[in-house]
Amino acid sequence: MLYIVATPIGNLEDITLRALRVLKDVNFILAEDTRKTGRLLARFGVKKPLVSFHDHNEIKKISWVIKELKKEKQIALVSNAGTPTVSDPGYKLIRACKEELLPITSLPGASSLTNILALTTLAHDKFVFLGYLPRKKGQRKKLLEKIKNWEITFVFFESPFRLESSLRDLREIFGNREVTLAREMTKKFETVYELNLEDAIGYFEKNRPRGEFTLILDSCA
Repeated sequence: MLYIVATPIGNLEDITLRALRVLKDVNFILAEDTRKTGRLLARFGVKKPLVSFHDHNEIKKISWVIKELKKEKQIALVSNAGTPTVSDPGYKLIRACKEELLPITSLPGASSLTNILALTTLAHDKFVFLGYLPRKKGQRKKLLEKIKNWEITFVFFESPFRLESSLRDLREIFGNREVTLAREMTKKFETVYELNLEDAIGYFEKNRPRGEFTLILDSCA
């Protein structure tokens, strides 16, 4: 069995009892960053072999993982934080398991996507999740132009290094819509901003963005 195991997005207490049980029972754990996962496991006294599994080696590791599963090994897949395969490596492995008729299951848990949806006051009964916006400005604007007439709430991830540029592109293409931005969710310094794009740009011009951001863009101006 391959277990897709969600891990905390910040506060370590958000790990589930089931996740801890599975992590203790498997033969080894596929981890996006073995050092980060190692610290999480140490916090809960879990001692298991960790195997590096990330964007740059996923293709090479898949055949080996499949062979281990066929030997009836129990394997867990985790990302650095949150639910694996959501803007993180893993979906290609899931596809390979399906093709080989190998059993997989997912252990639900923390997710920055669902967490910000719970925190926002913007309407989100229907939404589109687009993960990280393209890094290159031209590609980013091309995507935003393509979806600008969709009357639905959008959710994005963004790095602190591209946040201001992305906010300006959003304002240019969508107008001065309302936006919710969240950082450090579930941690001591959790911060949620609810303001329009113009004010958001002005704020981050004066206050350097820190940490990864999750954004919700309102469905209408």
